[in-house]
Order: sequence, then structure tokens, then C-alpha cells
Amino acid sequence: MPPLIQPVQMGAALVADIAAAQPEPGQIALWWLGQSGFCIKAASATVYIDLYLSEHLTTKYADTAKPHIRMTRAPLRGADLQDVAWVFATHKHSDHLDPGTLPDLLAANPTARLVLPQATRDHAVSLGLDPAHLIPTRGAETLTLDGLTVHAVPAAHPALDHDAANGYPFLGYVFELDGVTVYHSGDTLVYEGLADQLAPHTIDIALLPINGTSARLKALDVPPNMNIPEALDLAATIGARLLIPHHYAMFTFNTADVNEFIQAAEISGQPYHVLRCGERFVYTPA
Repeated sequence: MPPLIQPVQMGAALVADIAAAQPEPGQIALWWLGQSGFCIKAASATVYIDLYLSEHLTTKYADTAKPHIRMTRAPLRGADLQDVAWVFATHKHSDHLDPGTLPDLLAANPTARLVLPQATRDHAVSLGLDPAHLIPTRGAETLTLDGLTVHAVPAAHPALDHDAANGYPFLGYVFELDGVTVYHSGDTLVYEGLADQLAPHTIDIALLPINGTSARLKALDVPPNMNIPEALDLAATIGARLLIPHHYAMFTFNTADVNEFIQAAEISGQPYHVLRCGERFVYTPA
């Protein structure tokens, strides 16, 4: 087994770097925390999304047909994070709503709030999360959270699965942060109408999955995501100023080759940036 990919920054050093970053209005600082997890920091707010900072799935799926063998070391643990106000989860799968991360994170940050699909609320409570910490959304709506504007966009993983009582169980989020607009897709296919929902938001940064699917993954009943060409095409269609890929280099059985992404992005002409886990990246619109 190859050695774990080591994050650029880990533990206290990474926490200190997040705290020390001071983006100017109109700038965004981002840290990729592995899989689909990011810290997104603006002058006015910091949000965390889809944090998977444990080995929960490695333990859960040991000795099964789909062992979740880690490729990248966790850069920190949920309890390490400080001064957290806003956490987002796109859906209930454990690499997005992690039982090994969120209880400790919320215990360490008692005023933090977790935004998640209404359909996932009861599952979150079953993990021991205090309902008072939770802000459910049905999707296809706009949230105003202490001045932070967030648009909840339905995702298809692999279908939209809308329910009249709870709304959409899979979501992406469009964050408006000090004049910069960031779209985090969650896990989704490119479904009819997705680009039309996103185009009016003038997306600066699109955070999109690239792992796609395969015959082997389909046989294992692993829900698909958009693949590299689909992610590049969506970014171009919505006019994203920058594409940052995610959902790779976490589990050996379900990943993508980021070098193939780089080659395809260079050919397509779509502006992109590939982050290393734990690395700070500062985006300033041109």
C-alpha cells in the first residue's frame, strides 16, 4: 500500500493559518481539507463544508467489497477547529456529514450552526447532534444567516429525489461572500436545469467533483458524480471564473487522477486551480 499523501499543513499549524488569514473585501481564502471538505474564508464570514476528518468509513467498510482505504491523511480533527460559526453539509453520506467529525466539532464550538438538508435532520440528530445546532433547508431556497447569503441548489445523486415533506435530500450551496460567489456542488450529476439555476449567480469559483463512476462502482451501488469532462463543461457553461476540483485522492476504490483533470483543463481553456490538502489559496477576482 502506498504511503498516505501528507497535507501541506496539519493540526495546530493549519488551524493557526486559517485564523491568521485576513482576506480583504473582494477576496476569498480557501483550504481544501480532503474529499469534498473546504474552509472558505472572507472578510465577513468563514464557512466550513462537507468535512470528513476521521477514519469513520475506513472502519465501517473494513473487510467488505468496497474498503474505504484512505489516500490522504486527515489534516486535523473536528475538535481542533476554533471559532467556528457556520458549517454546511450537502447530504447524509458520511464523507459529507461525518459522525467522526461533527459531534466533536460542535462540542468544541457550542455556538456553531450546521446547515443541512431537511431530509437529513433526523439522521443528524441520531448521530448525537443537538437539534439546536441545526438549520435545515428544503433546498431551492435562499438563506440569510447573520448577513451571510446562501442559495441552496438541488443536487442529483444520482436523482433529485424531491420529497413533498422534506424537499431535496442532496444539495449544493452558492455562497455570496463580500462580492465573491462560490458554488460548492456537493455530490451531483449534471442534470437538466442545473446550469440554468447557477448562471444568474455569476459564479467566481466552482468547487466540483471529478470522480465520475465506473462499471465496478456501479456494481457496488456507489452513487455517481460528474466526471472530469462533465465538470469542465459545467464550469464553462455557467461562466465560472475558476474551477477547483474535489472528491478525489481520499479513497483508493473511488477516486480520479488529478493529472488527467489538469491535462483536460489545459486543453479546454477553462481556468482552474488544483489545491493540495491543507494549502491556503487566496482568490482575487480579476
